[in-house]
Amino acid sequence: MTAYSRAFSTLGCPEFSLAQVLALAAKHGLGEVEVRALGGTVDLPAYFATHCGTPAALAGQVRASGVRIVALDTSFKLIGSTEADRAALAAFLPWAEALGGVRLRVFDGGVPGGGNDLAPAFATLAWWRDERSRHGWLSQLMVETHDALTTTPAILEFAREAPDCGVLWDTHHTWKKGGEDPLATWAAIKERVVHVHVKDSVSRPSARHPFTYVLPGEGEFPMGPITTVLQREFNGTVSLEWEKQWHPYLPSVEEALRVAAERGWW
Repeated sequence: MTAYSRAFSTLGCPEFSLAQVLALAAKHGLGEVEVRALGGTVDLPAYFATHCGTPAALAGQVRASGVRIVALDTSFKLIGSTEADRAALAAFLPWAEALGGVRLRVFDGGVPGGGNDLAPAFATLAWWRDERSRHGWLSQLMVETHDALTTTPAILEFAREAPDCGVLWDTHHTWKKGGEDPLATWAAIKERVVHVHVKDSVSRPSARHPFTYVLPGEGEFPMGPITTVLQREFNGTVSLEWEKQWHPYLPSVEEALRVAAERGWW
């Protein structure tokens, strides 16, 4: 038995309703889901308001399913956010709190690689801390290693200044954008990681990237060694971030989950 739990991001099935997402997770024996898109939108507060009505009703539906929502993924960026962006982030809070104070995924912002000024990120986090304290929110932020934080030195600099913000380690980003050995990255940042994204790709250009995502186990990503170390050292959530929302060429997330299980990929 692995120490970590498995989930998938609803980026892989953005058109699904919440009920369909929860049923898919149960079908594949997954006790958690990471929610980024539902019903064709990434505006989750609007979706919940329309389809669930109240935060309490959302919590009741999720509780009855036996599957836990482990995170709500926002579009918020720590670097470059506006007042409107902050208001949009705050709209997630009633729903996150009703779910027990689940983590909110935010992006780092900035540009991939080194050389980013992280001061704006720290200023944004100061605002967040004040708001969280004022409202008594349980929910916390986790920042994805997406742009400014795709190298170990940048992640460690961030961690020193923002010890209260968890790190969502996107293993593919630090490997492909940062050019790092994932095992070396993990060894350096593991004390701060609260959530992990995994996916696979080959070095063939696609419409949006200089690589192409492929089914788990069919690409170049060194998942085997990562799985081994995570099984031994990580007790959080490892989530298949199947990006069909942004890359329609991908097969269904259900096929990806089936293949990943059959191949013992994760």
